[in-house]
Amino acid sequence: MIDATAIIDPKATIGENVSVGPWTLIGPNVVIGDNCVIASHVVIKGPTVIGSGNKIFQFSCVGEDTPDLKYAGEPTCLRVGNDNVIREGVTIHRGTVQDRGETVIGNNNLLMAYVHIGHDCVVGDHTILVNNASLAGHVVVGDWSILSGYVLVHQYVHIGAHCFIGPNAFLYHDVPAFITASGSPAEPRTINREGLKRRGFSADQVALVNRAYKILYRRGLPLVEATEEIVMLGDDPVIALFLESLSQSTRGIIR
Repeated sequence: MIDATAIIDPKATIGENVSVGPWTLIGPNVVIGDNCVIASHVVIKGPTVIGSGNKIFQFSCVGEDTPDLKYAGEPTCLRVGNDNVIREGVTIHRGTVQDRGETVIGNNNLLMAYVHIGHDCVVGDHTILVNNASLAGHVVVGDWSILSGYVLVHQYVHIGAHCFIGPNAFLYHDVPAFITASGSPAEPRTINREGLKRRGFSADQVALVNRAYKILYRRGLPLVEATEEIVMLGDDPVIALFLESLSQSTRGIIR
């Protein structure tokens, strides 16, 4: 299962039923879980912990030092969950001590060709980052969000759960949960109605999200007043998630 030309450091830990292709380099302090498939010409550097069932395609570089000029070789790490697909040429950098000290990728994500995930980013579960989408440092991407091709995300931006970001968008500001956004700079367009339907949200929940969206973006209210009105919509989980994404904004939301 491990090609004879692969270079695996003795300080790396490889799980059971792991396949490693030709000319792949796995450095010290790398842990790879069971049932992973690592293609040819992959570079994995540590400290990095990769869960089970992941597929990493050729020419990806996982767990490299960040190019952040403040980084001075401090021990930082990358943590990758289970059942992710990391396609050709993806780059994922470890964290910095100026932030959380680690970059985190959740479970069941699809990172398509040439995606870049910068230092200290947190990517949730079930996300899709389409070809050449790029996250600067300290970015947070919520569960089930989709970033189309060539999306650029400024550092420290938070993207809420269940968002859809259109192609070539440039995000300077935070995106609340459930929002479809596009443009450069990105602007809110509507709710991610189709995504919510596909994921089993009820018609009543979709209608609630739409009401919250209109309060926030169609009434011309200051954020504080809009938030107070959204609270009055009740305690359904979709409203709670929408409000949580607003409360976690640090750069201000797209308007």
